[in-house]
Amino acid sequence: MSSSKEVANKPHVVCMPFPVQSHMKAMLQLAKLLHHRGVHVTFVNTEFNHKRLLKSLGPNSLDGVPSFRFETIPDGLQSSDEDTQQDMLLLSESIKKNFLAPFRELITKLNHTAGDPSVTHIVLDGWLTLFLLAAAEELGIPVVLFFTISACSLMGYIQFPALVEKGLAPLKDESCLTNGFLDKVIDWIPGMKGIRLRDLPHNLRTTNPKEKSWTNCLEAIGRFDKGSAVVLHSFDALEQNVLDALSSMFPLVYAIGPLPLLLSQIPEHPLKIMGYSLWKEESDCLKWLDSKAPNSVIYVNFGSLAFISPEQLVEFGWGLANSKLPFFWVIRPDLVVGASAILPPELVNETKERGLIASWCPQEQVLEHSSVGGFLTHSGWNSTIESLCAGVPMLCWPCSSDQPTNCYYTCNEWGIGMEICNDVKREHVEKLVKELMEGEKGKQMKNKVMEWKKQAEEASGPYGSSSSNLDNFVHQVLLRKS
Repeated sequence: MSSSKEVANKPHVVCMPFPVQSHMKAMLQLAKLLHHRGVHVTFVNTEFNHKRLLKSLGPNSLDGVPSFRFETIPDGLQSSDEDTQQDMLLLSESIKKNFLAPFRELITKLNHTAGDPSVTHIVLDGWLTLFLLAAAEELGIPVVLFFTISACSLMGYIQFPALVEKGLAPLKDESCLTNGFLDKVIDWIPGMKGIRLRDLPHNLRTTNPKEKSWTNCLEAIGRFDKGSAVVLHSFDALEQNVLDALSSMFPLVYAIGPLPLLLSQIPEHPLKIMGYSLWKEESDCLKWLDSKAPNSVIYVNFGSLAFISPEQLVEFGWGLANSKLPFFWVIRPDLVVGASAILPPELVNETKERGLIASWCPQEQVLEHSSVGGFLTHSGWNSTIESLCAGVPMLCWPCSSDQPTNCYYTCNEWGIGMEICNDVKREHVEKLVKELMEGEKGKQMKNKVMEWKKQAEEASGPYGSSSSNLDNFVHQVLLRKS
């Protein structure tokens, strides 16, 4: 039993993710690691997402342990269908108006909870600086910024004010999307030689300087320097040049990842098996994968936030069908904009022997399955890291936010992916799927991704860079007496 003095001296960290699936998953993984290092953790979800987690994982799934608790605050939106994502712009605007007071009240309540240590740090999703930094400053609690994106994406976002100054963003008009303007090489970004405008985060492609999502983005970026430390979900070897450059821009930068591999080092524990998914995961797909030959299946998933048009759905579908290869495709109920995600009957008929469709799945287990040989992805950062950890090369179709930057690095710097044209055509999809699964380029990418997998495992091993960075973060930041 811990004495009351030991409890009082424990660091107490409040973890607050941006309330969407991918950000919440990465923050919860980091929170589990901090708890294992002796930190008292309070994890804060919105009421909406907390309900979704309980519905997906089971009523007792978030009971936690005495020194790891869940709390909720309202997001201010009217309750909506619990099996779809909330509208991102509405959510951001509502958070901006409604988060601050309940968050401040929650911290005050935690500081007066008998038997618990006072809050010593807030680990805040970098994109919540816009909304919640004021509460931490008022209460005098240091804030650590956790970015669930790559170091190169963070560096790309940091350039946005300079792009505005140079007249490169936002775009002057729609013609900039097609006239070659986006192919301009930006040669002044530290650690990112040769990158083009189109490879920087997608947010800059707006043509309206007053668009809320753009102005919110710029406002948040303007506060990135307010944290006492920056934590990134990455590892040193993967993004060394950019991490070195970021280290000269922020007081303390820690690359701690891949988070799933670091978690695999922890002994069995109630928190370790706690899930992350806002959707019910369909695990029957694993049995189907068991029946397929090694490295024969292409896995397709556009993540939790991407949307596609009905036409794109059909083009991807026929590209997969015409490749004649087995595929497993996750199609969220809300994936298709303004329509049901239904494939044409003739396409379903053509692929029924070799295609499987689910609405959600346990992605890490799928990627680690021996029959999966390639991943057609939207290039979200969690998906990219999970694919790298599983040794699975990628076909990249970036849609929004940081995804173009992840795609650029996956394909050009790390050599583990190929990009699908944004204007999806079935012939192109078919050709790249075949190349990935059976071609010479696919073999080269498979060899390269296995090398990166090995480096990721070394980084997250007991004496690796990420394990050291995690220990340093706990001792230099969380345990430091101010």
